[in-house]
Amino acid sequence: MQPDASAPRDQARRLRRDQTETERRLWARLRARQLCGAKFRRQHPIGRFIADFCCPEHGLVVELDGGQHAMQAEADQRRSAFLRRRGFRVLRFWDNQVVEDIDAVLEQIVEALRDPHPYPLPGRERVNNTPALNPEKKQRGKNRL
Repeated sequence: MQPDASAPRDQARRLRRDQTETERRLWARLRARQLCGAKFRRQHPIGRFIADFCCPEHGLVVELDGGQHAMQAEADQRRSAFLRRRGFRVLRFWDNQVVEDIDAVLEQIVEALRDPHPYPLPGRERVNNTPALNPEKKQRGKNRL
């Protein structure tokens, strides 16, 4: 019997509907391309996991950890390793960091969005903060891949 492909999607819908107050606060600041013009998705299925917030365009996952995560650090490490193997960078924040200093959390997310991904997907080029290259150098760079 094959696993139900709609199960992660249905679970993600439930999580979006039943989000925590901390998730609601961060989502209010990430949604609608408010942060560096990046499009974030909330409760986004990636394989068998559901990321709290994901920006596929930048290969970035943001995870919020409540008190229960202190007891499941090993599981969180396996989850982060899985996401990294899928090409994502993972930022983890404790719920209290979002509640107490959301601006510091947003600064770290902005820094990750502006920093080029160490292993970009083919065809993904960095647009912001890239020094201008002359056409010859630009062409030579493309041929090396």
